[in-house]
Amino acid sequence: MIEIRIAKSLGFCFGVKRAIGIAQEHKGSVTIGPLIHNNAEIRRLKADYDVDVTDEIEEIAGGQDAVIRTHGIEKDNKIYLQNKGVNLIDATCPFVTKPQNIVEQMSTEGYDVVIFGDSKHPEIKGVLSYGNERTFVVNGVEELQKLQLNQKVAIVSQTTRKPDDFSKLVDYLIRNYKEVRVFNTICNATFENQDAARDLAKEADIMIVIGGKHSSNTKQLLSICLQECEDSYLVENENDLEDAWFKGKQICGISAGASTPDWIIEKNVKKIQLIKT
Repeated sequence: MIEIRIAKSLGFCFGVKRAIGIAQEHKGSVTIGPLIHNNAEIRRLKADYDVDVTDEIEEIAGGQDAVIRTHGIEKDNKIYLQNKGVNLIDATCPFVTKPQNIVEQMSTEGYDVVIFGDSKHPEIKGVLSYGNERTFVVNGVEELQKLQLNQKVAIVSQTTRKPDDFSKLVDYLIRNYKEVRVFNTICNATFENQDAARDLAKEADIMIVIGGKHSSNTKQLLSICLQECEDSYLVENENDLEDAWFKGKQICGISAGASTPDWIIEKNVKKIQLIKT
């Protein structure tokens, strides 16, 4: 039987635990977009607590309970729903609220604001909405170099980005601009999960990263594991596991994204224990 080792830090982060608790307290509510990036947990909330999901804010009726997802929503949408009389319950992760507030403050104080992250990610769409026309999203140094920025610049990061990648952008700004305000908005849970996954991947013959395939932090974990263990795979649930991956392997490491509940991790462990190597 293959030896299974679990990362020292994995799975639900503080913000996700908080959001799920809020949603469970508001049975029959609707979440604005998926509460977290884990389809199985979303289905559980629907089955057990009648918590639904909508991407169409126009369909939310006045007086209805609506939960703001962990990644937050755009400022204009929040104002629209408040004016409509929707009962907004804010489950935005505090680590996401922080860059929202920073972007708003720095924009007001006359800084050009750079946001390091994925422009298509809901967290970044929300953070960007708190800035003005001098707020920019970049995914790396090459994109940053193309910007014509003023001499006063502030920078924040998507909460799930790699610190080393963020440092490269900061280094470029410091070398090229007169005044740079740096706000490290990468959350501690990301640091801890990434460090634990990296350490474990060095020991393992195969790494299984469990989480939503659209989850930014889960994909980052996979990228880190691949650097240390070429046989690293991302699965959403135990049905994604393939027996052939484990042939000849002795040590299987397991990590999981910040939106992955314990019950999904346990199902994967049990399935792996049954696979013949």
